[in-house]
Amino acid sequence: MCCGISQAVNINGYYVHIMDTSPPAAGAQVLHRAAAVLRVLSLGPESGLSTTEAAGRTQLSRSTTHRILSALESEGFVDHDRSSGKWFLGPELYVLGHVASQRFSITNSARRVLKELAAATGESCFLSVRRGDETVCLLRVEGSFPLRSFVLHEGVRFPLGVGSAGLAILAFLPEPEIAYYLNRADLSGQYGPTHADDALRARLRATRENGYALNPGLIVEGSWGLGAVVFSEEGSPSFALSMTGVESRYSPERAPRLGKLLLEAAHGLSTRSSPERFSG
Repeated sequence: MCCGISQAVNINGYYVHIMDTSPPAAGAQVLHRAAAVLRVLSLGPESGLSTTEAAGRTQLSRSTTHRILSALESEGFVDHDRSSGKWFLGPELYVLGHVASQRFSITNSARRVLKELAAATGESCFLSVRRGDETVCLLRVEGSFPLRSFVLHEGVRFPLGVGSAGLAILAFLPEPEIAYYLNRADLSGQYGPTHADDALRARLRATRENGYALNPGLIVEGSWGLGAVVFSEEGSPSFALSMTGVESRYSPERAPRLGKLLLEAAHGLSTRSSPERFSG
């Protein structure tokens, strides 16, 4: 019996996929709901979320949300500031995340590469990882250019095909997997006609031809980005490097140069080599 179906919930302009779990086994239902609560806390403001806010964003009742938060607090997965009533991700998640990060040896190399890219280009640069039908931003390094885009930050999730990182990863999946994903995804319903199948297919073709993906302000107007896929040791498109900035920074003359730098960096990470330092 199916544990549930995924539904997209709009959180601060981002769509987060939360499992709708009815009617599952009771234990699975609690697990899915706890995961949903943790995800919305990860996307919440630094000032934390109240129980009511967390309930609204997960579309769970307030009483259910409070029970879940209290249980998570007892295990150290969340913290509760009783003076403000706000909830935050807790220290146990930091410990588990640190241990889990050892499986992703790419992150240490990627941090250095992102710093070099940001220094060479002035753009903000990112590492994202594929997680099922989504990409999750793992690392962000700020560029020096004073006008910046804040669409991406650590923890933000987007469906595959949305944003330059998700577009880059989707473009290099096997065709049957792409077709299966597009048949069940409703990107145009969430992100508008620019993410209808025909338009998305055209961008996938352009990504494969160029080697890198271009997002011409399709999520937030005026916020442009480039993305290049990073392959796992098994040859799977599992990560992506990307950079974002204001539209004027991605002119037809400059964007290909940025794309070339991004591809060089992504290739170096894919082969786990030590690429030469980037220049202008």
